[in-house]
Amino acid sequence: MKRTLRLLGSHGRALPGALVLLAAMTSASVAAADDGTGPLGVTVTAAVSARSARIGALFPAGRVGRLAGGHFCTASVVHGPYHNLVVTAAHCLDHDGDLVFVPGYRDGRAPYGVWKVKRRFLPEGWAKGQDEDSDVAFAVLAPRGGKGAEDVVGANRFTTGTATGATAVTVTGYPDARETPVSCTNKPVAHSATQQRIDCPGFSGGTSGSPWVNGDGQVVGVLGGHEEGGTSPDVSYSVVLGAEAARLYRDAARDP
Repeated sequence: MKRTLRLLGSHGRALPGALVLLAAMTSASVAAADDGTGPLGVTVTAAVSARSARIGALFPAGRVGRLAGGHFCTASVVHGPYHNLVVTAAHCLDHDGDLVFVPGYRDGRAPYGVWKVKRRFLPEGWAKGQDEDSDVAFAVLAPRGGKGAEDVVGANRFTTGTATGATAVTVTGYPDARETPVSCTNKPVAHSATQQRIDCPGFSGGTSGSPWVNGDGQVVGVLGGHEEGGTSPDVSYSVVLGAEAARLYRDAARDP
């Protein structure tokens, strides 16, 4: 499970070897991977860019004012009519307590503000039985200064019905042992008819909810699903986004 040990009691862990690999990458490789054109299956520190600004970390609301060390899952802004939607894994939102989302979070700072989660949308399959094939969810964010999060950082498009592995995707998320996001580009493969997997090292606890974004800026996967994202930091999973995810998106998108 790739939600954090500190908040939700998972068994995710960071591997020292993965951190050494991250530190050794050149800045050119970092930029290439963030743009989705770098070497496949290599995890690097995500470059600061317009694309990475759309991805952020989830925190308990009580951590506002002391963000460092408090994030527990990853989420990302997706386009909606009210510019207020983020997508993440259902198991990241399935607990009590107020939450905030910090896009572009790095090193204890919130460069694009702290956004309050005002409503959560979990699919029926997860709400009734924590079905791993339903491990995707949306959060509606309260506006700040009359603007939605999408107005500030932009958004990717949530897309269902794409063929698994048709193109490479870039996965970006926040390991709970780090204060900067990591990113990896590779081609997903089918794990089953309802689950897809990707081989990328270093995606440990905290990376649940990380978006899988293709070259067209479409979110075609969300880290979660099988084993709530996987028990190994080197192999991650996502639900194959289909009809249930599409219905959930439509429900969430109607919420102003």
